[in-house]
Amino acid sequence: MAAETFGGATVVIDLGLDRGEPDEYASPAHSTVPRWFPPVLVALLVLLGSAASAAPPRPALSSLITVRVGPADPYALTDAGDLLVQSLGTLLSYDLRDGRMRWQAGSEAPTYRLRTGGGLVLLRPYSGTVRIDPGTTAVSLTNGSVLWRRAGSVVTVAGSSTLLAVSGVRSFAGPGRRVQGTVAAVDPATGRTGWQVPVPSTAVLLGVPRSGDVAPRMLLVHDNRTAAVHDLATGALLATGKLPAADYGPDNPVVSGGLLLLRHPTLTGRVVSAFDPVTLKHRWTRAAGFAFGITTCGRFACLAGPDGVRAVDPADGSPAWFRPAWRSVEQRGGLVVAFGTPAGDNDPVGIIDPGTGRVLADLHGWRLVPGSGGDHLLVTRPVGVGGRTMVAVAAPGDARPELLSDLPAGTGDCQAAPGRLVCRSTAGELVVRAYERKG
Repeated sequence: MAAETFGGATVVIDLGLDRGEPDEYASPAHSTVPRWFPPVLVALLVLLGSAASAAPPRPALSSLITVRVGPADPYALTDAGDLLVQSLGTLLSYDLRDGRMRWQAGSEAPTYRLRTGGGLVLLRPYSGTVRIDPGTTAVSLTNGSVLWRRAGSVVTVAGSSTLLAVSGVRSFAGPGRRVQGTVAAVDPATGRTGWQVPVPSTAVLLGVPRSGDVAPRMLLVHDNRTAAVHDLATGALLATGKLPAADYGPDNPVVSGGLLLLRHPTLTGRVVSAFDPVTLKHRWTRAAGFAFGITTCGRFACLAGPDGVRAVDPADGSPAWFRPAWRSVEQRGGLVVAFGTPAGDNDPVGIIDPGTGRVLADLHGWRLVPGSGGDHLLVTRPVGVGGRTMVAVAAPGDARPELLSDLPAGTGDCQAAPGRLVCRSTAGELVVRAYERKG
């Protein structure tokens, strides 16, 4: 094609392909697109597709279960990974792993706390100041069916699936700690009474955990200071012995490090004496100083008082370590936490190595969430004004707790389980949140 001008006018002349334009211009034999263009286009498409399909990062705390509850409705977390909650009289069970409701039981009289043992939920309605025995109702943990009801109180034994029917004595020692009348074994399947052991006056009831090949046993410390060890399977009397005069309060005596440890006064001052919980033979006695409590800490027993915390070897009472700035210690699952106050919880020093007393994770300024995450703990800290509370994970070896997120205002009464945080809200809800550690 060409253009020429004649007398000021432009004339276009079509020369065709025969006048010099190559044939391949009309239908080229090779691609006219640069070689780099196709791979770049494919890469761009893949990048855009990946960005569009990628899921947003999971929040550190994500809501899993929400249950409407009253301000006094109790809830509990089981060792099997279930949430039990009594909502307006109806008992509900949820699987903490996926949030699925497992069962719900018919309306029961409200109770102030939920206890489990022998594969059962043991419900004892709150009777207040009215002297009427509300009895105990046993609900199956498997399907929520009511298996039996019986008069009186039914308690569990530490380290055993045995259930015991007791007539409790009102005291600060806790339910079932001080008993009177008769102690009887209860069949978890039927609620029927098995063996019975009479208690002439009152006695302190303790469970002796399994030690090696020796099965768990029941220990009764009677008012006349006679201690009696009974077989939990048959109720048979296995051993008796006299113990020193002591206050026999809520935490005295205790079973720690495989021994029965008793704080008691002498002419030379307060001491701690150790007895074999199977034979009741005296093992050793050492000065207790100002100790007001004995706690298991790892393989040692820790004596806590206003002058500090002392760890002693239960085998012979020899001192292992001493921390004058501490006031108490507490075992949380497989971890031991030291505190700067006797009450604990509100003033934790850190997660410690019970073998040496060394601090493994600093917790100053944090508060412990009840329960255990397994190999770690959950802690909280109020932040600024407005009711915000930060949640963090604390584990041995961490320089500081690992921040997760903050909780909505009005959140409280929390408990921890592995990968789960359960809290009440002022809106009348019980919320289960899932979390994952970053490390």
